[in-house]
Amino acid sequence: MAATQLGLYNEALRLIGERKLLSLSENREPRRVLDDVWNADAIKYCLEQGQWNFAMRAVKIDKSATVPAFGYTNAFDKPNDHVRTAGVAEDEFFKTPLLAVVEEVGFWFANIDPIYVRYISSDNSYGNDLTRWPQTFSKFVSAYLASEIVLTLTQSIEKQKLALGLMASGLKDARSKDAMEDSTAFPPQGSWSAARGGSTNRQRGKRNQLLG
Repeated sequence: MAATQLGLYNEALRLIGERKLLSLSENREPRRVLDDVWNADAIKYCLEQGQWNFAMRAVKIDKSATVPAFGYTNAFDKPNDHVRTAGVAEDEFFKTPLLAVVEEVGFWFANIDPIYVRYISSDNSYGNDLTRWPQTFSKFVSAYLASEIVLTLTQSIEKQKLALGLMASGLKDARSKDAMEDSTAFPPQGSWSAARGGSTNRQRGKRNQLLG
Protein backbone atom coordinates (compact mmCIF):
# COMPACT_ATOMS: atom_id res chain seq x y z
CA MET A 1 0.00 0.00 0.00
CA ALA A 2 1.33 3.44 -0.94
CA ALA A 3 2.34 5.80 1.83
CA THR A 4 0.09 8.72 2.70
CA GLN A 5 0.68 11.71 4.93
CA LEU A 6 -2.07 10.60 7.30
CA GLY A 7 -0.70 7.07 7.39
CA LEU A 8 2.80 8.35 8.23
CA TYR A 9 1.36 10.57 10.98
CA ASN A 10 -0.58 7.71 12.52
CA GLU A 11 2.39 5.33 12.43
CA ALA A 12 4.48 7.98 14.19
CA LEU A 13 1.79 8.37 16.85
CA ARG A 14 1.55 4.59 17.28
CA LEU A 15 5.28 4.37 17.90
CA ILE A 16 5.02 6.75 20.85
CA GLY A 17 1.78 5.33 22.24
CA GLU A 18 -0.55 8.14 21.16
CA ARG A 19 -4.06 7.86 19.71
CA LYS A 20 -4.27 8.01 15.92
CA LEU A 21 -5.77 10.85 13.90
CA LEU A 22 -8.98 10.47 11.95
CA SER A 23 -7.99 13.10 9.38
CA LEU A 24 -5.36 15.72 8.56
CA SER A 25 -7.78 18.42 9.69
CA GLU A 26 -8.56 17.00 13.12
CA ASN A 27 -8.24 19.72 15.74
CA ARG A 28 -5.80 18.03 18.11
CA GLU A 29 -2.34 18.91 19.36
CA PRO A 30 -0.66 15.82 17.81
CA ARG A 31 -1.79 16.90 14.34
CA ARG A 32 -0.53 20.46 14.85
CA VAL A 33 2.84 19.25 16.16
CA LEU A 34 3.20 16.80 13.27
CA ASP A 35 2.29 19.53 10.78
CA ASP A 36 5.07 21.71 12.18
CA VAL A 37 7.64 18.95 11.65
CA TRP A 38 6.25 17.99 8.24
CA ASN A 39 6.35 21.59 7.00
CA ALA A 40 9.92 22.02 8.23
CA ASP A 41 11.28 19.89 5.36
CA ALA A 42 10.82 16.52 7.06
CA ILE A 43 10.85 14.66 3.73
CA LYS A 44 13.93 16.51 2.51
CA TYR A 45 15.78 15.65 5.71
CA CYS A 46 14.96 11.97 5.30
CA LEU A 47 15.94 12.04 1.62
CA GLU A 48 19.34 13.44 2.62
CA GLN A 49 20.12 10.30 4.61
CA GLY A 50 20.71 7.92 1.70
CA GLN A 51 21.31 7.30 -1.99
CA TRP A 52 17.69 6.26 -2.55
CA ASN A 53 17.00 4.63 -5.89
CA PHE A 54 13.38 5.75 -5.93
CA ALA A 55 14.49 9.40 -5.68
CA MET A 56 17.48 9.21 -8.04
CA ARG A 57 17.47 11.53 -11.06
CA ALA A 58 20.00 11.96 -13.89
CA VAL A 59 20.33 15.21 -15.85
CA LYS A 60 22.55 16.96 -18.35
CA ILE A 61 23.53 20.46 -17.22
CA ASP A 62 24.98 23.15 -19.46
CA LYS A 63 27.19 25.88 -18.06
CA SER A 64 25.42 28.90 -16.61
CA ALA A 65 26.02 32.59 -17.20
CA THR A 66 27.72 32.77 -13.80
CA VAL A 67 31.44 33.28 -14.20
CA PRO A 68 33.71 31.80 -11.51
CA ALA A 69 35.87 34.39 -9.77
CA PHE A 70 38.89 32.07 -10.05
CA GLY A 71 39.83 28.45 -10.60
CA TYR A 72 37.48 26.42 -12.80
CA THR A 73 36.22 28.02 -15.99
CA ASN A 74 32.57 26.98 -15.85
CA ALA A 75 29.79 27.13 -13.27
CA PHE A 76 26.72 24.90 -13.34
CA ASP A 77 23.51 25.70 -11.49
CA LYS A 78 22.14 23.05 -9.18
CA PRO A 79 18.53 22.08 -9.97
CA ASN A 80 15.91 23.39 -7.56
CA ASP A 81 15.01 19.83 -6.57
CA HIS A 82 18.60 18.85 -5.74
CA VAL A 83 18.96 17.25 -2.30
CA ARG A 84 22.20 15.27 -2.41
CA THR A 85 24.71 14.52 -5.15
CA ALA A 86 25.28 10.89 -6.10
CA GLY A 87 27.83 11.47 -8.87
CA VAL A 88 29.06 13.80 -11.59
CA ALA A 89 30.27 12.43 -14.91
CA GLU A 90 31.76 13.52 -18.20
CA ASP A 91 29.38 11.38 -20.27
CA GLU A 92 25.67 10.66 -20.39
CA PHE A 93 26.19 6.97 -19.56
CA PHE A 94 28.12 7.83 -16.37
CA LYS A 95 31.02 5.63 -17.41
CA THR A 96 33.65 8.32 -16.73
CA PRO A 97 33.32 10.04 -13.35
CA LEU A 98 34.25 13.71 -13.40
CA LEU A 99 36.91 14.03 -10.71
CA ALA A 100 37.95 17.63 -11.43
CA VAL A 101 34.78 19.18 -10.03
CA VAL A 102 34.00 21.28 -6.98
CA GLU A 103 30.60 21.53 -5.33
CA GLU A 104 29.42 24.63 -3.55
CA VAL A 105 26.04 25.86 -2.35
CA GLY A 106 23.98 26.29 -5.51
CA PHE A 107 26.71 25.35 -8.01
CA TRP A 108 29.16 22.85 -9.40
CA PHE A 109 32.41 24.12 -10.95
CA ALA A 110 34.37 22.31 -13.67
CA ASN A 111 36.41 22.93 -16.81
CA ILE A 112 34.22 20.96 -19.22
CA ASP A 113 30.76 21.64 -20.65
CA PRO A 114 28.24 20.08 -20.25
CA ILE A 115 28.31 17.89 -17.16
CA TYR A 116 26.06 14.97 -16.25
CA VAL A 117 24.78 14.66 -12.69
CA ARG A 118 22.93 11.98 -10.75
CA TYR A 119 21.34 13.26 -7.58
CA ILE A 120 18.63 12.66 -5.01
CA SER A 121 15.63 14.71 -6.10
CA SER A 122 12.84 16.21 -4.02
CA ASP A 123 10.69 16.69 -7.13
CA ASN A 124 7.04 15.63 -6.90
CA SER A 125 7.77 12.92 -9.47
CA TYR A 126 10.76 11.60 -7.52
CA GLY A 127 11.48 11.83 -3.79
CA ASN A 128 8.33 13.79 -2.96
CA ASP A 129 6.08 11.24 -4.63
CA LEU A 130 4.94 9.14 -1.68
CA THR A 131 3.59 6.45 -4.01
CA ARG A 132 7.18 5.64 -5.05
CA TRP A 133 8.41 5.06 -1.51
CA PRO A 134 9.41 1.55 -0.47
CA GLN A 135 7.77 0.40 2.75
CA THR A 136 11.06 0.48 4.62
CA PHE A 137 11.59 4.15 3.74
CA SER A 138 8.03 4.96 4.85
CA LYS A 139 8.73 3.31 8.20
CA PHE A 140 11.94 5.33 8.55
CA VAL A 141 10.06 8.57 7.87
CA SER A 142 7.41 7.66 10.45
CA ALA A 143 10.12 6.91 13.00
CA TYR A 144 11.77 10.23 12.23
CA LEU A 145 8.45 12.04 12.78
CA ALA A 146 8.00 10.15 16.04
CA SER A 147 11.45 11.18 17.24
CA GLU A 148 10.64 14.82 16.55
CA ILE A 149 7.29 14.95 18.35
CA VAL A 150 7.69 12.49 21.22
CA LEU A 151 9.11 14.87 23.81
CA THR A 152 6.54 17.57 23.10
CA LEU A 153 3.61 15.18 23.38
CA THR A 154 4.78 12.84 26.15
CA GLN A 155 7.54 14.67 28.10
CA SER A 156 9.17 11.25 28.39
CA ILE A 157 12.93 10.95 27.96
CA GLU A 158 12.62 7.16 27.85
CA LYS A 159 10.14 7.32 24.96
CA GLN A 160 12.42 9.78 23.19
CA LYS A 161 15.34 7.35 23.47
CA LEU A 162 13.14 4.57 22.12
CA ALA A 163 11.98 6.72 19.20
CA LEU A 164 15.55 7.68 18.31
CA GLY A 165 16.56 4.03 18.39
CA LEU A 166 13.66 3.08 16.12
CA MET A 167 14.66 5.83 13.71
CA ALA A 168 18.27 4.65 13.58
CA SER A 169 17.29 1.01 13.01
CA GLY A 170 14.66 2.08 10.45
CA LEU A 171 17.24 4.01 8.48
CA LYS A 172 19.65 1.08 8.57
CA ASP A 173 16.98 -1.28 7.25
CA ALA A 174 15.84 1.14 4.54
CA ARG A 175 19.42 1.70 3.35
CA SER A 176 20.08 -2.05 3.30
CA LYS A 177 16.97 -2.86 1.27
CA ASP A 178 17.61 0.02 -1.11
CA ALA A 179 21.21 -1.09 -1.67
CA MET A 180 19.97 -4.46 -2.94
CA GLU A 181 18.52 -2.66 -5.96
CA ASP A 182 21.37 -0.21 -6.39
CA SER A 183 23.14 0.00 -9.72
CA THR A 184 24.88 3.29 -8.94
CA ALA A 185 28.49 3.37 -10.07
CA PHE A 186 29.38 6.25 -7.77
CA PRO A 187 30.05 6.00 -4.05
CA PRO A 188 28.27 8.46 -1.73
CA GLN A 189 29.57 12.03 -1.95
CA GLY A 190 32.73 12.40 0.09
CA SER A 191 33.86 15.24 2.26
CA TRP A 192 36.30 16.42 -0.43
CA SER A 193 33.47 17.63 -2.66
CA ALA A 194 31.22 18.95 0.10
CA ALA A 195 33.80 20.80 2.17
CA ARG A 196 33.23 24.13 0.45
CA GLY A 197 29.47 23.83 0.62
CA GLY A 198 29.00 23.78 4.38
CA SER A 199 26.33 21.93 6.33
CA THR A 200 22.66 22.85 6.45
CA ASN A 201 21.88 20.54 9.36
CA ARG A 202 24.47 21.31 12.04
CA GLN A 203 21.69 21.71 14.58
CA ARG A 204 20.85 18.05 14.04
CA GLY A 205 24.31 16.84 14.96
CA LYS A 206 23.27 14.53 17.76
CA ARG A 207 20.69 12.83 15.53
CA ASN A 208 23.17 12.42 12.70
CA GLN A 209 25.59 10.68 15.07
CA LEU A 210 22.91 8.13 15.75
CA LEU A 211 22.16 7.69 12.06
CA GLY A 212 25.81 7.08 11.22
